[in-house]
Amino acid sequence: MAYSGEVTVGGTPDVHELEDLIITKVAVGPMNNNAYVLRCRATDEQLLIDAANDAETLLEVVGTDGLGAVATTHQHGDHWQALRAVVDATGARTYAGREDTVGIPVPTDVALDDGDTVTFGRVSLTARHLVGHTPGSVALVYDDPHGAPHVFTGDCLFPGGVGNTHDDPAAFTSLLDDVTAKLFDVLPDETWVYPGHGNDTTLGAERPHLKEWRERGW
Repeated sequence: MAYSGEVTVGGTPDVHELEDLIITKVAVGPMNNNAYVLRCRATDEQLLIDAANDAETLLEVVGTDGLGAVATTHQHGDHWQALRAVVDATGARTYAGREDTVGIPVPTDVALDDGDTVTFGRVSLTARHLVGHTPGSVALVYDDPHGAPHVFTGDCLFPGGVGNTHDDPAAFTSLLDDVTAKLFDVLPDETWVYPGHGNDTTLGAERPHLKEWRERGW
C-alpha cells in the first residue's frame, strides 16, 4: 500500500520506502506522538527520531537488527519518555540540539548545532536549529539524492502552522523566521514534512500560508 503518514496509537505503523532509506512512522503515548525509525538500505543501520513513549512498541519496530542512534528533536517530556529504556536496551548513541540537552534527563552523546550532520550507514541528515518552540529544537533534513528532500520537524512545523510558542510574540517571530529561512527558503515545494504529532504535509502545501501565519501570530 502507498504511504499515507496516517497512524494511530496502537495501530499499524506506516512505512515510506525510498531508494536508499526506509522510514517507519509509528504513533505512541497519550499525546499521540510520532516516532520515526529510519533504516539505511545499504547497511541496515538504524536511527530513531524521538523515543517519545512506549519503549516496547518502539523496540518492536526497531526489530533484531539493532539501533545505532536516537535523535531527540527537543526537550519537551512527551518526546523522550522512552529514551532511557530504548538506550538501555540497545546501547544507542544519543543526539539532541545543544541548547536543549539540559532539559533531557538522558545524557546526550552528541550535541547538535545548526548544520551538523547525523550519519547512520550511508545516510546523512542535516540538523537545522529552529529557535522558538524550545531554545534548542532541531529539524533533521534528509536530502534524498534520488528525489525530493524529507524533513523531520519535531514540534516546529505542522500542517497549518508552526509549533506552539506559548503566546510569546518574540518566540513566535523567531520560530517562523527560522522555519522560513532554514526550510522554506532553501528546500523545494516537494519536500516531505514529518511532524512530531499528527499527519504529514509538504512544504508546497504550507508555503502559501506563511504570510497568513505571520499575520495571525500563531
